[in-house]
Amino acid sequence: MTEPALASEPATGSTQPLVVLDGVNKWFGDLHVLKDIDVEIARGEVVVVIGPSGGGKSTLCRAINRLEPIDKGEIRLDGQPLPAEGKGLAKLRAEVGMVFQSFNLFAHKTVLDNVMLGPVKVRGLKEPEARKRAEQLLDRVGVANQANKYPAQLSGGQQQRVAIARALAMEPKVMLFDEPTSALDPEMIKEVLDVMVDLAEGGMTMIVVSHEMGFARTAANRVLFMSDGQIVEETEPEVFFTNPSSERARDFLGKILKH
Repeated sequence: MTEPALASEPATGSTQPLVVLDGVNKWFGDLHVLKDIDVEIARGEVVVVIGPSGGGKSTLCRAINRLEPIDKGEIRLDGQPLPAEGKGLAKLRAEVGMVFQSFNLFAHKTVLDNVMLGPVKVRGLKEPEARKRAEQLLDRVGVANQANKYPAQLSGGQQQRVAIARALAMEPKVMLFDEPTSALDPEMIKEVLDVMVDLAEGGMTMIVVSHEMGFARTAANRVLFMSDGQIVEETEPEVFFTNPSSERARDFLGKILKH
């Protein structure tokens, strides 16, 4: 099987971070959900964001492609500030793949059509080329035999793998995953995580909000621990899981790793 390219390669010798969050703040009314977030993510890096519920993880993820507008600070993708709206924002969103916890597939379209839609409508790809690429990607994520079915005919794990293929079809520079396994039954989680590990090993830049500590420990280059809208710790997985520096992280790990 020929694997389609994951994303355009960075320019030779380019050391510029792919994603930069600089002094990012976000409020929901009086609730300060992101507090002075400063993060740089390199090309090919896998960053897993973990922490207690309500700590700002999903808001951070959704801010990176402006699904959540920020109130202060700046986010840059490949050196360019995120536009607030208009064609510039649409163009930027095409460079950022997003996988949600609830799949968000078009129920009235087949699996194959779901994956082909973006490249045809947004990238202007001819249908035969888009079909070939979609078939390759569905094969890659292990659901090629489901191509002509509709989302409702698939298991949750299969739907999420289709959602990953759909995001990859746009050849994004970075992939965002917002708790991609939280809506799945336990036996379906591994099949989705296996696809994500494959992407990570293939060099895709990934920002993953997840409660899957095993994935964070084995696939991440870096762990961001968030609590109360702040990044409390930012370190390599092994250091974080064996010797967290903050009391908040020790408390969090003590609770989740016992179960």
